[in-house]
Amino acid sequence: MATPSNAPVATENRETWTSNTGFILAAVGSAVGLGNIWRFPGVAYESGGGAFMIPYLCALLTAGIPILFLDYAIGHRYRAAAPLAYRRIRKPAEALGWFQILLSFVIAVYYAAVIAWAMSYFVFAFDLSWGQDTLAFFVGDYLQVGDPEISTTIVPGIAIPLVITWVAVLIAIALGVAKGVEKVNVLFIPLLFVAFIGLVIRALTLPGALDGLTEFFTPDWAALGDLDVWIAAYSQIFFSLSIAFGIMVTYASFQRRKANMTSSGLVVAFANSSFELLAGIGVFATLGFMAHQQSTQVSELEGLTGPILSFVTFPAVINEMPGGTIFGVVFFASLIMAGFTSIISILLGVAASVGEKFGLGWRTSAVSVSAVCAVLSIGLFSTTSGLIALDTVDQFANNVGIVLSAIVMTVLLVWVYRRGELLRQHLNAVSTFKVGKWWIVLIGFVGPVFLVIMLVQKLVSLVSEGYEGYPGWYVGLFGWGTVVFVIVMAAILTAIPWKGRDQADFRPWPELEEEHR
Repeated sequence: MATPSNAPVATENRETWTSNTGFILAAVGSAVGLGNIWRFPGVAYESGGGAFMIPYLCALLTAGIPILFLDYAIGHRYRAAAPLAYRRIRKPAEALGWFQILLSFVIAVYYAAVIAWAMSYFVFAFDLSWGQDTLAFFVGDYLQVGDPEISTTIVPGIAIPLVITWVAVLIAIALGVAKGVEKVNVLFIPLLFVAFIGLVIRALTLPGALDGLTEFFTPDWAALGDLDVWIAAYSQIFFSLSIAFGIMVTYASFQRRKANMTSSGLVVAFANSSFELLAGIGVFATLGFMAHQQSTQVSELEGLTGPILSFVTFPAVINEMPGGTIFGVVFFASLIMAGFTSIISILLGVAASVGEKFGLGWRTSAVSVSAVCAVLSIGLFSTTSGLIALDTVDQFANNVGIVLSAIVMTVLLVWVYRRGELLRQHLNAVSTFKVGKWWIVLIGFVGPVFLVIMLVQKLVSLVSEGYEGYPGWYVGLFGWGTVVFVIVMAAILTAIPWKGRDQADFRPWPELEEEHR
């Protein structure tokens, strides 16, 4: 492809991934996280078993991949983290960028706590310190869970690994895109896949494994007529791909100008889904063994999803398993790697956004952002109310904040600013896999329709039923308060004048006819 006369201005000096493989591994590292391991298997099982794969595949093809392409197109064309990238589209859209980045900020603050738990359990696995009553150990001895309140009682067993987590995150981010984030992913992602494949192979050799797989894959075709099952599929795809909260916009902005964006996106999306399926096989083979040991059915077991699956159910299985110590060590090492590659992707976007807005050097921005996150993380989530606070903030940040972000993003870009065709042309200009007009239909209509249904359903539930029986004031503070905080701070940050170079002279590349219409 010849370089056009309007090539990027010479003043642009942006670090890039060292190779397309490095970008893909980093993007896979962001997508493959804790939710792949503890959320997908339970959601699939509760939503029709084998039949769930039909709405799951539909969701991947009609919303997941299209919106991932949209994130890629924005970041790659406008060469910036979300706030500046949207600002380069239209100045008022900067607020959407900050909304997405602040969601990332909030998620990073509590996500680190789960990594700290995994680090603790990695150590516990060597001598099975959690004992026989794994639930009592997790919520009592380890987390020391109290009532929903604003607690100032720090639990040292959580605070220490949490500090270690933030130091590691700071180092990885401060080293930059190529020397830090990319190298971590190039090392951890192959190790994660190898480790998890080993876990799955071991699980498949256990007595009762086939019963677990039968339970997991047996299709309930009637579930396909349930709207909630389809919403669950779109929800799972949406959250697992790290889309619509600034991460992939930032990642794509560090990709080289001549980069095969759509083909890379397909690799990332299908690698993420493959890992989820692998996790489902491993988890249910293991649960089949547990049911066999207890002379019961998998359907009678409790704790099939979320943190309880990883930190209560799995330790109980490991107690009964021949060679359980090795299995436990590898399992919790896998959780650490999956969590760490995800959190550095989240913080990369936050650090890049702050640096661009305030004209800070990369390391200054990385240290400042990581320090603020660490203080909030330790102060809120290493206390005796940490688990309840984490659960509440996570529910509202993901199921309200990110879904709202995606709706606004797709409607704004396709219907208000009319940039759908321009971004489609950009993807086709730099990629071998071409996207047709159907892509605009998917991101402008199909995706938003399901997202609106998801959001309305969740809002009705939260308003009418509250959340998990927690006191109204608590849900208001940590739940609705999280959404209000993100909106208000997005407005404030947008109103602050740019101290960094907003690059008004920036010229997107390649030049496209649609840009001038």
